[in-house]
Amino acid sequence: MRSERGVDELPAMRASLGCGVVLGSVLLLNGCGMVHDAPAAEPPDGLVRTPYLATVLDDGDGPELCLGAVAESYPPQCGGPALVSWDWADHEGTFEEASGVRWGAYALVGRYDSDANTFEVESVSNEPLATSPPAEMDFSTPCEEPDGGWRVRDTSAVAMADREAAFALAESLEGYAGAWVDRQPHEIPSPTPGDDDSQIAYEEAMNDPLYTIINVQVTGDIAATEEKLREVWSGMLCVSHAERSEAELHDILNELMSIPNSLGVGTDVIDNAVDLSVIYDDGTLQRELDEKYGKGVVEVDSALVG
Repeated sequence: MRSERGVDELPAMRASLGCGVVLGSVLLLNGCGMVHDAPAAEPPDGLVRTPYLATVLDDGDGPELCLGAVAESYPPQCGGPALVSWDWADHEGTFEEASGVRWGAYALVGRYDSDANTFEVESVSNEPLATSPPAEMDFSTPCEEPDGGWRVRDTSAVAMADREAAFALAESLEGYAGAWVDRQPHEIPSPTPGDDDSQIAYEEAMNDPLYTIINVQVTGDIAATEEKLREVWSGMLCVSHAERSEAELHDILNELMSIPNSLGVGTDVIDNAVDLSVIYDDGTLQRELDEKYGKGVVEVDSALVG
């Protein structure tokens, strides 16, 4: 049982991405990074690198290293630290150009100046040393499998409206920490290759509440929460414990909004934590946040690494 993680732009919204639905996430980002393939080689002492190929873009105001999101337009749009010692003439044949914009994907090693927000290029590579598959996000259900396996035993309230009602009710409960949907596709016939009708039918079935487990996390009484949710939902359900409520995570998130050189901050429903993305952290910021909030409460992701 595996599904893809999604994020929401507002705390009360749900996002349905691929096989996953997450309830109660927040993402306030300049970006998630343009990431490709595998890490490049370790840089020399005193230098930092992009751990993967990153987009370099020049819209006419000079080249920038895009460490945040890249808008999927044509040409793309993004921004980041200004590049020092970069000459497009040195990279002929490795970039695209349209409407006065140049861009390409590179693994860079250099020196980052946080005060000036610049990246001085020391070396450039067009190809990672190896390739690796993207990491899969785990949406599996934490509850033990019931006797007889996961299946719907009462079909009285398993329509899409019932699922939405369960989500809404969960959000209103004291100690609510988040919710997501786990798929149970083993009972759904696989689509026939090349058959559009069977593919559409498969996708519709994958979104059918009859084949989904609602997962809800709370800081309070699990049994009482499950009893309450059963008033509106008769399908598969897992209620589990969380250390921190959604409200507590949002309080931490708001405190982190002013972190310098931040690329974005959001709540992680599955890990019951706050994710903070920054241009560069040598470990100092992570240690400070561990000391302030507790280890594992805030996870710092550094776009540049040493």
